[in-house]
Amino acid sequence: MLVDSKRHPRSIKEVILGDALISIDEFIAVARYRAKVSFSQSYCDRVNKSRGLIEMFLEENRLIYGVTTGFGDNVTKVISPEDAETLQRNIIRSHAVSVGEPLEEEIVRAVQLMILISLGHGYSGIRLEVLQHVSHLLNQGVTPYAPGDGSVGYLTPEAHMALVLIGEGKAWYEGELLSGKKALERIGVEPLSLGCKEGLALISGTTSVTAMAILALYNATQAVKTADIAGAMSLEALKGTIKALDLRYHSVKKHEEQSKTAENILRILAGSEIAETYKDYRLQDALSLRCIPQLHGACKKTLKDAAAVIMNEIGSSGDNPIIYPEDEDGSALMGGNFDGTYVGIYADAMSIAMANLAKMSERRTDRLVNHHVSELPSFLVANPGLNSGYMIPQYTAAGLLNEIKVLSHPATVDSIPTCANQEDQVSFAYFASRKAYQISQKLEYILAIELMAAVQALDFHQPLKPSPVTEEVYKLIRSQVPAVDEDRYFYPDIVYVHEQVHGGQILEAVERHIGEIKC
Repeated sequence: MLVDSKRHPRSIKEVILGDALISIDEFIAVARYRAKVSFSQSYCDRVNKSRGLIEMFLEENRLIYGVTTGFGDNVTKVISPEDAETLQRNIIRSHAVSVGEPLEEEIVRAVQLMILISLGHGYSGIRLEVLQHVSHLLNQGVTPYAPGDGSVGYLTPEAHMALVLIGEGKAWYEGELLSGKKALERIGVEPLSLGCKEGLALISGTTSVTAMAILALYNATQAVKTADIAGAMSLEALKGTIKALDLRYHSVKKHEEQSKTAENILRILAGSEIAETYKDYRLQDALSLRCIPQLHGACKKTLKDAAAVIMNEIGSSGDNPIIYPEDEDGSALMGGNFDGTYVGIYADAMSIAMANLAKMSERRTDRLVNHHVSELPSFLVANPGLNSGYMIPQYTAAGLLNEIKVLSHPATVDSIPTCANQEDQVSFAYFASRKAYQISQKLEYILAIELMAAVQALDFHQPLKPSPVTEEVYKLIRSQVPAVDEDRYFYPDIVYVHEQVHGGQILEAVERHIGEIKC
């Protein structure tokens, strides 16, 4: 998989764009952990060459969509060279119409980074100065205010972000929401006057779709590995049989992710007195325990396929028109590279995969707190009745799962025509990626609740010892989450364990002992 726990994104301090395809870890380093961005010489050379072609086209007054014509259904309207800059400013203003709550900071940063990556391939005709301004916003912590609702595929959130570059719109800086002009003043940057094609280039393409899909992919990849850990601990605490993990059994199912998952669970539970004691306790366990390799494996396969498509998109130019260099001349090629269907379909697939992980985790949590099947104290508290114990955290997991099930409905199967039917097929890839990101966040909470419950359940097996790996996770959680003897305020416990899931600390603790969890 694409998450390399040996080099966590938080340890990456600078990412240089241009010479090689950015990795997922580098992307997350910039979007989530505020690594700095810079450009290689080859990046600058590509951008400058492409800009030279655009300026030549403008001098020749070639008929080019979005450069010397209007946009969408206005493609038949010819724009004079004198009005080229006005056209670009107008497209930014008129397209900044998404509504609702603003996108999270890491999403905005991710979209800005994707803009730099996409336009830096050298097929867009944008000035290097414009991309340097975008990098200044990233490097100095200026986050444009971009409402997140109402996009059919791209354009509108990107337009809100682009407003800041011309000194309009709004942006956060050092925790304060300022006008775009004031935010630029704070970091010593002058507003831009956009040249021909630059407004269009800043808002066109698959930048928001791909950016959110990358964030979702990273979270999901980390989550599916963490699910192996949580599943192993629940299996251990519920007296599950490790015989269902026999690699001979899994070898006859020709999906490598399944066998690797079974091997992961065996490695995690190696040396467990609890697992060894109860390996013959039942002939077969419930499916939420017995089918961990099958279900987790299928989810891993889906994420692998999504990763391949997303990496292809990162290496692509999604602009329209494309400024294609040919000898000393060049061509403006017009088509539909802005379409986000490739990423959108796999974002929908990731949503379905994560929904399956979530339903499996929630079912294991229910088994842990349900004394009718767990053979443990009711709701994992020694004095039930007077105390509710972990009764209600399972409700939270169930509520989150319900939200995930609704969000997992594919967005890309829909289409509502726009632009006077010029855009008669709409991808809706934007929401496909956005909901995949939302699902990934909810999944992390569900896994956190399972881990918290599994740790509590292991207390009731003393003096039998868990595996050394399980004990490491146990200690990490118990460092901030005490054993539950009577009811208390559980919200801070859930938040702490969630932070360990989201930040990768639980995964790191396990992989220090057994090496990389295989996908």
